[in-house]
Amino acid sequence: MSIDKSLKKAGSLARVRNVLNRAERLAVLQEDERWKPEQGVYNLPKTKYRRLAPGQSGPKRTTA
Repeated sequence: MSIDKSLKKAGSLARVRNVLNRAERLAVLQEDERWKPEQGVYNLPKTKYRRLAPGQSGPKRTTA
């Protein structure tokens, strides 16, 4: 019996993810000032995450 091709490469798990883990979501929410540590880590609001193609720049953020 042979090994399935998806199990052969160790680097196959390094592909692009479209879901953020909790720590990444908290960082994004804190950056946008939509979350404070006093609120806790449950029932977090949804966050949009789009990986940009190489050479593209993200939205411009103003620091006011």
